[in-house]
Amino acid sequence: AGSGRRPEHRGPPELFYDEAEARKYTQNSRVVEIQSQMSERAVELLGLPEDRPCLLLDVGCGSGLSGDYISEEGHYWIGMDISPAMLDVAVEREVEGDLLLADVGHGIPFRPGMFDGCISISAVQWLCNADKKSHSPPKRLYRFFSTLYTALARGSRAVLQLYPENSEQLELITAQAMRAGFTGGMVVDYPNSTKAKKFFLCLFVGTSGTLPKGLGTECANEEPHQAKFTNERTRFRNVKGKSVKKSRDWILEKKERRRRQGKEVRADTKYTGRKRRPHF
Repeated sequence: AGSGRRPEHRGPPELFYDEAEARKYTQNSRVVEIQSQMSERAVELLGLPEDRPCLLLDVGCGSGLSGDYISEEGHYWIGMDISPAMLDVAVEREVEGDLLLADVGHGIPFRPGMFDGCISISAVQWLCNADKKSHSPPKRLYRFFSTLYTALARGSRAVLQLYPENSEQLELITAQAMRAGFTGGMVVDYPNSTKAKKFFLCLFVGTSGTLPKGLGTECANEEPHQAKFTNERTRFRNVKGKSVKKSRDWILEKKERRRRQGKEVRADTKYTGRKRRPHF
């Protein structure tokens, strides 16, 4: 959960990261450095507005190493982790974010549109493990992504750094994210390097943005700030600030999202979104 290294071990993270391992992990200067670098890259890929602080969700926050960087950048954060030992270390370190002990495979328990973005460092691949007989990786991944989609503000992003075991695992994770309504895809930094290669699943909420280019690719030097996202966070509101939920645009987007999820949806017509006349 939130580790800055490739997890070679098996078993659930709440058992692997016991009290001794959590402390050893947090005091390892190399781990701290890697975690900080990946957190910096993840936040960069979020493309947050520069003129105001944002509220971010850190999935698999561990002992709060990613949160330290978020706080340094002037943003606020809430961290979720399944390991009590890791969260105990975060409390001892007096991190600035709020902490929640939870299994993200059960979903993200926050109100709709609450977060301006989400990052996760080396945690999402844990959902591909079936640590209990009742665990179904596809169902747990879908539960995670569908509730994450709801908890994020429209126009925001989620950037999830992960260590996939193989291409099938990568495909499973991406497929469940798209099924939940996200658009986007994988950004791979330094794809030709065995040690520096990093996978970032960059997901868009409610808008289909341009996928940033990975570092170490041919075009990386041409546009160093290609990850910046200019679209303002927008909810369905008109100029006067009134909600236009249930408007034609809102209905069309919802129908399209449900189609991507593989659900049966009626065809769009000229009557879609029209109000019915009142009956007397």
